[in-house]
Amino acid sequence: MKIDVKRDDLLQSLQSVIGVVERKQTMPILANVLINIKTDHYSVTATDLEVELISYVYSNNTEEFSFTAPGRKLLDICRALPADSSVQIKSNDNKIQVLSGKSKFNLTTLPENEFPVIKDIQCNDEITIKQDRLKQIIDKTHFSMAQQDVRYYLNGLLIELESEKIRAVATDGHRLALSSSKMEGDNEKERGTQVILPRKGVMELQRLLDGQNEIKVRLSDNHIQVKFETVSFTSKLIDGKFPEYGRVIPSNTENKLIASKNDLKTALSRAAILSNEKYRGIRLIIKTNELMIQAHNPEQEKAEESIVIEYQGNDIEIGFNVTYLIDALNVVGSDKVILSVVDNNSSCLISDPDDETSKFVIMPMRL
Repeated sequence: MKIDVKRDDLLQSLQSVIGVVERKQTMPILANVLINIKTDHYSVTATDLEVELISYVYSNNTEEFSFTAPGRKLLDICRALPADSSVQIKSNDNKIQVLSGKSKFNLTTLPENEFPVIKDIQCNDEITIKQDRLKQIIDKTHFSMAQQDVRYYLNGLLIELESEKIRAVATDGHRLALSSSKMEGDNEKERGTQVILPRKGVMELQRLLDGQNEIKVRLSDNHIQVKFETVSFTSKLIDGKFPEYGRVIPSNTENKLIASKNDLKTALSRAAILSNEKYRGIRLIIKTNELMIQAHNPEQEKAEESIVIEYQGNDIEIGFNVTYLIDALNVVGSDKVILSVVDNNSSCLISDPDDETSKFVIMPMRL
């Protein structure tokens, strides 16, 4: 059994799915990709048991068969072959042979029936959305996901569907990021669907979202599936209840500080050089039309920055993790940024004056 393919097509297909192939595997078969040959196309599948990626390439084939191949080795071989070259892959028992020009590679394979494949999901809901809109809400929230928290439901991203909107929310218990977008087409129906996408799935989906074409997002009780033009993304969901995030978003936003995003970000970055490396705490001293930023560390070193702002409220002195502040500022799209702080014990609400769909909340810290 053999198949003739274009090196560039196979390389692109492998690159689309290889992200889920871990270098250290609990099961040997997970280091392989499944190549499934049909008469009008072939597909390359990779999985880590949590996320499954399938890349489709349209081609005319004389046989229908399937086999597995070491994913990263096959990718490295394709990368090393000349561009625009042709590749022939022969499958025989527990070996495959890759031929191109005068190059020949013999690879060991594993039985294709051992390869774990996610069966067709039982779709409960389906929406249509443009790629750039979904990417935008993920880009503006993913940085607030927890990492290896015992509250496993925080180690992922909440995707929430409403009648006309899709919303992404992430929190690690110390900060929260929220962003929403309108959906495309006939998506107007009553909804209240919430699913939690695991970190690995978020990262892979974020990488795949690269364009403005419409995509379909399908949800089941245990999976989320996103269909691209030539790639299918499927991920298991985290089974858990996400916190009621609306309760931590400050409702009192009258005490507003308006600053230049770039001035604030660069001042925080400079002050952070002398912050405590472990806790990353900085002090904000907010006065009429002035913001002073202070940082110090156990070596008794101190940094102080001052910037001009628009502010007419009471004097406030409050501490925050500087990394959290900078992460939020990085995804604000406008030149200006609004910080709403009620007092020195309250959370800070960061918002974009030109974008009401995104909000960022940061808890204060004692210094």
